[in-house]
Amino acid sequence: MKIEIVAKNYQVKDQLNEVIDKKVSRLDKYFDEDSVCKIYLKQEKRDCKMEVSFNYKGSFIRAEAKADTFYDAIDIVLPKIERQIYKYRSKLESKLRQGAYTKERIYEEKEENDFKLVKTKKFELTPMSLDEAIEEFELTGHSFFVFYDKDNAKTKILYLRDDGNIGLIDPVVNRY
Repeated sequence: MKIEIVAKNYQVKDQLNEVIDKKVSRLDKYFDEDSVCKIYLKQEKRDCKMEVSFNYKGSFIRAEAKADTFYDAIDIVLPKIERQIYKYRSKLESKLRQGAYTKERIYEEKEENDFKLVKTKKFELTPMSLDEAIEEFELTGHSFFVFYDKDNAKTKILYLRDDGNIGLIDPVVNRY
């Protein structure tokens, strides 16, 4: 497996590089040699944010973690990746390495976060421009805002990014 590390606001030291390589390489049992693992490291004020992603044969596996150090973050994020591999086993099994599920798991899970739908909410969308939606979003104080864009007749989502700016999700329907 090829491991690509991209760092923002941080200079990756050799020791951290070796630890990441050693720990991520343990996931080789799931992926072929030609697979690529991208690791994004971002030093934020007091936190170290790590994002690990695999785009493997059309399936995307991604997890992120924040911790005091990148050494702690890698220990949090890799069990999340493995949990996803097992949770979506039926979808991934035909794409992963032959016999990947016959051995024991590599990482011990510290806490189980099987999310379940606990609430459904319906609301009316008022057609508005992007600028109007941003104003409404700022007034609500929520971390996201769903709106119907009257300029191109689509439902879009505004969200608050970790850096304090606003992001826009513009869904595109994937026709098989």
